[in-house]
Amino acid sequence: MNITKIIKQAFNSRLKEIDLYASQAGEIQHRVMTRLVTQAANTEWGKKYDYKSIRNYEDFKSRIPVQTYEEIKPYVERLRAGEQNLLWPSEIRWFAKSSGTTNDKSKFLPVSKEALQDIHYRGGKDAAALYFRINPDSRFFSGKGLILGGSHSPNLNSNHSLVGDLSAILIQNVSPLINLIRVPSKKIALMSEWESKIEAIANSTIPVNVTNLSGVPSWMLVLIKNILQKTGKQSLEEVWPNLEVFFHGGVAFNPYREQYKQVIQSPKMHYVETYNASEGYFGTQNDLSDPAMLLMIDYGIFYEFMPLEEVGKEFPRTCCLEEVELNKNYAMIISTSCGLWRYMIGDTVKFTSKNPYKFIITGRTKHFINAFGEELIVDNAEKGLIKACAMTGAQVSDYSAAPVFMDEHAKCRHQWLIEFAKMPDSIENFAAILDTTLKEVNSDYEAKRWKDIALQPLEVIVARKGLFHDWLAKKGKLGGQHKIPRLSNTREYIEEMLELNKA
Repeated sequence: MNITKIIKQAFNSRLKEIDLYASQAGEIQHRVMTRLVTQAANTEWGKKYDYKSIRNYEDFKSRIPVQTYEEIKPYVERLRAGEQNLLWPSEIRWFAKSSGTTNDKSKFLPVSKEALQDIHYRGGKDAAALYFRINPDSRFFSGKGLILGGSHSPNLNSNHSLVGDLSAILIQNVSPLINLIRVPSKKIALMSEWESKIEAIANSTIPVNVTNLSGVPSWMLVLIKNILQKTGKQSLEEVWPNLEVFFHGGVAFNPYREQYKQVIQSPKMHYVETYNASEGYFGTQNDLSDPAMLLMIDYGIFYEFMPLEEVGKEFPRTCCLEEVELNKNYAMIISTSCGLWRYMIGDTVKFTSKNPYKFIITGRTKHFINAFGEELIVDNAEKGLIKACAMTGAQVSDYSAAPVFMDEHAKCRHQWLIEFAKMPDSIENFAAILDTTLKEVNSDYEAKRWKDIALQPLEVIVARKGLFHDWLAKKGKLGGQHKIPRLSNTREYIEEMLELNKA
């Protein structure tokens, strides 16, 4: 008997609600905004901005300025010290620790009980529901799900309050019923020392019938390679023959796709992208032939979008979901049941569809290269690397790029530090294809590269094996949701990496 066929029927009513996204998006989002504002009206923040008199989106956006972490940080510090009813009415006991990428200064984002249920756990359930529609023959519940997450610790030495990776907060508070179908044990899942955790997870899960994986692609790959090394197997389905799906997020999957094809060779394997950030669960891929994700619009999140050219302005233009344009880059702004209000999370997106609203992540507002007016974003970089890999037989493990403002020959260029899982047939050929592709996908880059006047051809430096792992380890940022800064407009990160590359 396929128990999944019986259990998945419980998701049918939810799928009907999600189908309304295509025809009722504006109404759904307006209801979310009204509910959030009403619930927070008597908080310190709600009183400051007179939430009780807000009647529509125009009132909302004209009254409350767009926030970054620096603006909400004083409130967060008071919440961490034990004050309540500041940004959200219910008690805030959990704080998701996020560095965005790898800044030394951490952010502590409040997580309410409402957000756990109405945003994060709901997102996980919906990802499963949409997957069952994609794969009606799924045997998902015939085994267990392996969730690879981070760790947490007491907040300001208080056992009553926790701070840590969002994934750890979710594991800590998950329903006991979910623990029956999840591995590893909570004790192992929440271990803080990353390399010991990988060992413990591998040892405890190898004998288990694992059907599904959830986690960040780069870190999951580390675990998979550890398991294959321990078992002497060539591919993961030899260890877990019923493995069928990997729900991935946190970093772009494309740079890792070829490596996953090598370690999981089963043609029945599915890969579903999700967008579950520390600030909220925003999207799930609902069609495996389309890389765009469905924007989840009936959670405790109200969305706004800022055109990329407005970022950094004193009075930037923003729009609600109904006003977005297709194929235009926007910085995402959210208001949530965590008490984040008109908060710019730092990610940039581009919509590919409106009925329903579907989008791709294109980069981060702080992670791009625009040293010479080229406006290179992560989406451009990923497309360039995919083509260069395809044409040279290479596989990229990790990379970071930054501008060279002027060398001893008065030449300016982009410098790419790349760790290869499989070397290209020629580094020079790889660099040339990458450079050409960037010109094809970015007209600003093409203009600056014209006749090599403003920008010289890009430079590729081969990183030694394990460089990026060592760089993260040096910063105490192994595992969890920590990421390599793909593009930087300064040389701060790459200079540290280049120095470590000599070791």
